[in-house]
Amino acid sequence: MSKSLAIKWIVIIVVLLGSLALIYPNYSWYSKPSAERAKLEAMGDRPERMLNLGLDLRGGSSLLLELDVSKLSNKEPLNEAMARAIEIIRNRIDQYGVGETLITRQGEKWILVQLPGVANPEAAEALIGKTAMLQFHIVKNDVTGAEKAIAKLEETEEPYDQDGILKPEIAKLLPEGYTIFRTKDGGYSLVNKEPGVTGADLENARLTMYGENGYPEVSFSFNAEGAKKFGKLTGANINKQLAIVLDNTIQSAPVVQSRISKEGRISGTFTLEEARQLTIVLKAGALPAPVRVIEKKTIGPTLGEDSIKSGLSACLYALIGILLFMIIYYKWAGFISSVALVLNLVLLMAVMSYFSATLTVPGIAGIILSLAMAIDANVLIIERMREEKLLGKPIATIIQLGYEKAWSAIFDSNITTIIVGFCLMQFGTGPVKGFAVTLIIGLTVSLFTAVFVTRAIYELMLTSNPKEISL
Repeated sequence: MSKSLAIKWIVIIVVLLGSLALIYPNYSWYSKPSAERAKLEAMGDRPERMLNLGLDLRGGSSLLLELDVSKLSNKEPLNEAMARAIEIIRNRIDQYGVGETLITRQGEKWILVQLPGVANPEAAEALIGKTAMLQFHIVKNDVTGAEKAIAKLEETEEPYDQDGILKPEIAKLLPEGYTIFRTKDGGYSLVNKEPGVTGADLENARLTMYGENGYPEVSFSFNAEGAKKFGKLTGANINKQLAIVLDNTIQSAPVVQSRISKEGRISGTFTLEEARQLTIVLKAGALPAPVRVIEKKTIGPTLGEDSIKSGLSACLYALIGILLFMIIYYKWAGFISSVALVLNLVLLMAVMSYFSATLTVPGIAGIILSLAMAIDANVLIIERMREEKLLGKPIATIIQLGYEKAWSAIFDSNITTIIVGFCLMQFGTGPVKGFAVTLIIGLTVSLFTAVFVTRAIYELMLTSNPKEISL
């Protein structure tokens, strides 16, 4: 064996072993029962580099959101607001632990969110839809001057609008500089209208399992500017109540015992899930305007499992059919091509696992098409070698010329298809992108297996027994 051939086989063996190492976590993970996988995912104990299943294979929820553009600041352009909303929603979902979420803008003011593995769209809706406007107001216990507003509030059946804001006919009765927020327990409090500090100054938020009252709490810390503002606010209002207002509702109103600058906490009768979601939305930031769900769909795990079985069956039948045809029609050359085709599938799965790609039903179609393109390259090579054999040339020359003369056609067909795949990936949406990604990876891998690997096999056979090679 020559030095160059030895290097080729070292490369092939290293690539194969590396691919198997990347594929193994997929086998280990997906061989577990679904209940066990769900439990591990909730704990965040999931392998990082692994093939993910899309919504159509795994089941989950799909939400179409509409941004309320009427509530946007006049200074913020719509495109910037949409980009910020998408980023905030993505951050919230990432912290919630939902992997491989598809979030895309649809039209002018709509956002499509697909959540694989989330069978409860209500929980996702509660997490995504919160505006999360956090404000700190000083409570005014002396209601002198606000009696008419309070009386009007108490006799009005719905004193607040759908966003929790006091209705104008009540607000106009209040003394200047004050407003009334409802409390979490159904009451209300008179507070300074302008907040002393807002959530824009938050640096971090974290969940405390059990606070002083035995319920979960949310601790928070400010950045340098926020700490300065909060210290000034609390220092000037010792022994007064500080209302912690989230989305126009007072969550708690503790008495300020001393000057506080850097850290604080939000307490109340939170459940663990409520406290967890509050932590997430505070860390991710506030949406530029409220969003509302205008369409929601749930795909059950059973449908996803059926899609997986159908897709795997299609791949298996296609692969077996191709392998049988190649071996029967092309004999040893067909067997070598079949080995390369199986290796092509292994490498494709390994590359997708490395990049944590998402596999969808259209993606499976892309895999099947890439396998067909891979075997097409082998057919071109074998047919070119057969033409050279008819001219009576030696087997070593036949193999060399077969690869040289077939290369241009293989390269052109694969590159043009890859270019189309990049266009689909750039301008297409979810399912189209899934198809394009697997197709591009499959074609790239096929150039390696159909040309490099098969030629290395032929060269190895030439060094041992050239007579065994039949075309």
